[in-house]
Amino acid sequence: MNNEVAVKVEHVSKSFRLPTESTTSLKRTLVNYFKGVKGYREQNVLRDISFEVNKGDFFGVVGRNGSGKSTLLKIISQIYVPEKGAVEIDGKLVSFIELGVGFNPELTGRENVYLNGAMLGFSEKEIDEMYNDIVDFAELSEFMSQKLKNYSSGMQVRLAFSVAIQAKSDILVLDEVLAVGDEAFQRKCNDYFMQARKEKKTIILVTHSMEAVRKYCNRALMIDKGEVKVLGTPDEVANQYSLDNVFESGSSTVIEGEGKSNQEVSNVKNLQVKLLSKDLLDSEDRYVEFEVTYEVDKAIDTYIAFSLTDIDRNVWMYNDNSMERMTKGSGIKRMRYKCELDKINQCKLQLTVSVRNEKSEPLVFSDATNSPIIVLTPKVGLSESARDSSTGILTRNGKWEFEK
Repeated sequence: MNNEVAVKVEHVSKSFRLPTESTTSLKRTLVNYFKGVKGYREQNVLRDISFEVNKGDFFGVVGRNGSGKSTLLKIISQIYVPEKGAVEIDGKLVSFIELGVGFNPELTGRENVYLNGAMLGFSEKEIDEMYNDIVDFAELSEFMSQKLKNYSSGMQVRLAFSVAIQAKSDILVLDEVLAVGDEAFQRKCNDYFMQARKEKKTIILVTHSMEAVRKYCNRALMIDKGEVKVLGTPDEVANQYSLDNVFESGSSTVIEGEGKSNQEVSNVKNLQVKLLSKDLLDSEDRYVEFEVTYEVDKAIDTYIAFSLTDIDRNVWMYNDNSMERMTKGSGIKRMRYKCELDKINQCKLQLTVSVRNEKSEPLVFSDATNSPIIVLTPKVGLSESARDSSTGILTRNGKWEFEK
């Protein structure tokens, strides 16, 4: 392994057997065996995972629940053995994966520090030298003589995390159980992570927070259904994760009024919204272009209204309800619109379209499957303060390209 590589994961695969039936007798077990009834099904958790973590990397691992993140960390921590592939570790590795692992609820906080330290390979003398730093970081000095079972989950996290970071390891592996900690402890963890970045410590962090990925990590990995989907910069991974999550959520902005959904019968039907621009917008292509098609049964006047809504903040970033492009009569209507998004930065937008009559009453509006999602990446070259202040509500700056 290269001297610059701390962790090397090569073609790792892992599966589990999930029982589909239970047997209570040896006879039934033998009968099932000779009939070829397995009594279980294979769940492939990881499939051909390969990546490297260099020394000094703050490496993020993200993915939806059930994607295989925790299994991967347990393989790296040598808790699980992969069925295929191999993991090479260069240095002493300490993992903090699950709350309660390596702790005994019947022992005191002090006794658990020594127990956990011994499991990590430290002598009693070495733990003596670390003990005060562990207790000071956890802020639990007055509780160290109490049994661990009397601790809150947050207190247990603080103690376990304090032991892990004081262990002076070469590689630290963390799962996102830190979310249990209170606000003050989160600030302390933030300070530790920022200092770890400066000191070039090797850390592998599993998290659902894309803010944490962008803030702390220099490289990141996204796992989807047990496979590597993205391996690259924090922005690349965070953007893809956000894009996948908003698509999976099926979230839909509700337009005020008494309009009917696209599935219901009205004078307007077959409303279709087609995104013509990319759904992931970088610094070069910051515009949204889409085409709207619908059919009018009766000879009425109609027009298109639409909005771009910030999904996370639930606010309109752009709203066009003008009646400048009113169409007359029945038949199939088709329009294309293009809008510049230069003044909006790093957010997830949902495009929702409605068809309205001359009284501005909504007749039909796009449903969740017909409301495209657009993710804007951070602008290149902006300072952190400029990034935070560059998201604002747009004025009308688009135009309808054509109409049929």
